[in-house]
Amino acid sequence: MAESSEGLGTVPEHERILQEIESTDTACVGPTLRSVYDDQPNAHKKFMEKLDACIRNHDKEIEKMCNFHHQGFVDAITELLKVRTDAEKLKVQVTDTNRRFQDAGKEMIVHTEDIIRCRIQQRNITTVVEKLQLCLPVLEMYSKLKEQMSAKRYYSALKTMEQLENVYFPWVSQYRFCQLMIENLPKLREDIKEISMSDLKDFLESIRKHSDKIGETAMKQAQHQKTFSVSLQKQNKMKFGKNMYINHDRIPEERNETVLKHSLEEEDENEEEVLTVQDLVDFSPVYRCLHIYSVLGDEETFENYYRKQRKKQARLVLQPQSNMHETVDGYRRYFTQIVGFFVVEDHILHVTQGLVTRAYTDELWNMALSKIIAVLRAHSSYCTDPDLVLELKNLIVIFADTLQGYGFPVNRLFDLLFEIRDQYNETLLKKWAGVFRDIFEEDNYSPIPIVNEEEYKIVISKFPFQDPDLEKQSFPKKFPMSQSVPHIYIQVKEFIYASLKFSESLHRSSTEIDDMLRKSTNLLLTRTLSSCLLNLIRKPHIGLTELVQIIINTTHLEQACKYLEDFITNITNISQETVHTTRLYGLSTFKDARHAAEGEIYTKLNQKIDEFVQLADYDWTMSEPDGRASGYLMDLINFLRSIFQVFTHLPGKVAQTACMSACQHLSTSLMQMLLDSELKQISMGAVQQFNLDVIQCELFASSEPVPGFQGDTLQLAFIDLRQLLDLFMVWDWSTYLADYGQPASKYLRVNPNTALTLLEKMKDTSKKNNIFAQFRKNDRDKQKLIETVVKQLRSLVNERSSPRSL
Repeated sequence: MAESSEGLGTVPEHERILQEIESTDTACVGPTLRSVYDDQPNAHKKFMEKLDACIRNHDKEIEKMCNFHHQGFVDAITELLKVRTDAEKLKVQVTDTNRRFQDAGKEMIVHTEDIIRCRIQQRNITTVVEKLQLCLPVLEMYSKLKEQMSAKRYYSALKTMEQLENVYFPWVSQYRFCQLMIENLPKLREDIKEISMSDLKDFLESIRKHSDKIGETAMKQAQHQKTFSVSLQKQNKMKFGKNMYINHDRIPEERNETVLKHSLEEEDENEEEVLTVQDLVDFSPVYRCLHIYSVLGDEETFENYYRKQRKKQARLVLQPQSNMHETVDGYRRYFTQIVGFFVVEDHILHVTQGLVTRAYTDELWNMALSKIIAVLRAHSSYCTDPDLVLELKNLIVIFADTLQGYGFPVNRLFDLLFEIRDQYNETLLKKWAGVFRDIFEEDNYSPIPIVNEEEYKIVISKFPFQDPDLEKQSFPKKFPMSQSVPHIYIQVKEFIYASLKFSESLHRSSTEIDDMLRKSTNLLLTRTLSSCLLNLIRKPHIGLTELVQIIINTTHLEQACKYLEDFITNITNISQETVHTTRLYGLSTFKDARHAAEGEIYTKLNQKIDEFVQLADYDWTMSEPDGRASGYLMDLINFLRSIFQVFTHLPGKVAQTACMSACQHLSTSLMQMLLDSELKQISMGAVQQFNLDVIQCELFASSEPVPGFQGDTLQLAFIDLRQLLDLFMVWDWSTYLADYGQPASKYLRVNPNTALTLLEKMKDTSKKNNIFAQFRKNDRDKQKLIETVVKQLRSLVNERSSPRSL
């Protein structure tokens, strides 16, 4: 009974709890559920049963509600599934019906478009026929007018024009061709007024077409007039004894004379074929036009028209082609057209009275000359081939000489030639830069070996070398310079020849030509050759032996500059008394190259020393020295001895400077090795071993590897190391500290910082190695002495670093 009553009491409580769970917020569910477990022991089981029953009731209610609300949706889906088959059939039928309609409509559309197009064409044809019927009388009358103009029936032509203006043009005035006809009638009246206008146009067209031939004829005539004098100049130059080499082969003088003879014979044969300007152009239309205009009292109109048309033609003639600079034919065509134009104008000036005047031709020439100079200046700047620039120069000279013969001033053209000459020299410099580079690349940088007299004469013929001692030597023997020296000398002469070719026919004196050649050669030496030498010296593969040979080569090239000056004097045919003050700058050029090579020698020699020093492998904690110098140092000394043997061919100061620089660099490297911050400890045995190496360096310096040093100058390179090592070897710290700062100090070159650094490294080693130092009196005394000296050195360093009190 108690249990049943207890159970009855808990059921309402469980229902209350379930109502709270369903109605309250989730945050309050915890305390509510905890109350179930706080009641009787078996209350939670009954609560779970009650909860399950409640869940089942809710599920039934949910199921009922779903069945009630969703039954209609399920029925609708079922109906849709039944209708889907019929819908698909209907879609197929609709698609098929649409396709059949489209296919049936295509043919109808095509027929409809054809009908529309045909109707449009019919309408257009009708319109065109109507308009043509309206325009045909006008066109026929205008055609009749043209026929009358061609037949020179000028009165009938005027009547026809009147009918056109009063009767026919009003019918078709809205058309553009009619407007063109109306605009053209005043010009036709002017043409009729000027009876010979058509003949004048034919004449202008004729001379425009024949300008090339006229100019070519005039230039040939001018060139033929100066052929004899030019040939004499060439013969004189051959007698100067110039030796021209092309690919190192001499050109025989007999061959030059034969070629010149044949050229003169060809010019004599061509002389009979040269035509005059009157043979190429019929000037009668100009005479007739001038007469007619004079009779009609309108001579000024004719003159203005002629000059205007000729100015237009002048502008066309002066207009160059875009690719004119690519070939010499483009320049030749340009020049012949201009010459032909002005030859015609000069002829008109002399055979007519007042049609053109001298003031008019001068004005036209000045305008043309400005344009010509601008064109040549622009197009010649694109020329990179010196042969093309040289041919252009020859064309300009012939062009200028031809027009000068007709009375036109050409000084500005010759001024332009000096600008082009600078450009020509630039192209030559670029070309010879490549030649010099090839010579340097092919050189083996070894003295030229000579095995017999024939080879000796070949070299002497190419390069002016004089050495009595070498001549006395027996074969085989060697020239001191390498193969590049005679090759460069020959190429410099070839450059002078090439530069001389441009200076010919410029109407300049021999002195001026000599001065121009010297300036060009100076540019070749100071800029091109100097740059090639400097680039060669800086190349990584050029070693010390090659640098030595380069210095020797530049010395001989410098000595050959005086022969180049004499060579220029000979080919320009001027006397020694009138030689211009300009001299070749070979001295400065080759001197700078030698200085660069010397500096490179010092740099490469120091680099080689660094490579040997990097091989050093000292045991800085060794207790006893090996008793002999280190292997790397002996190899370095042997290398230096062999290198300085090669330096015997160099000037004494260069070899001495290289030797002194090498010793100083070696001393500095050894000092840096001792004071290296990564070296923490050093033993007395290591110092003694290092001392043996320095002794070998001093012996090398005293052996005079390069002659010329006075006394112990070379040994002074190692004086800093020697005094420092002596101080540590003798352990004479009392003397050092007492005499420090005195001019006569025994250890004057020992810096306190250096001594302190090295002593601290030895102090650390002494502490580490002498584990039982405190048990031996001598070791204790030595350690105390080191510490005492370190303190005194630190004090000395601090005194040096602190500023003095006033």
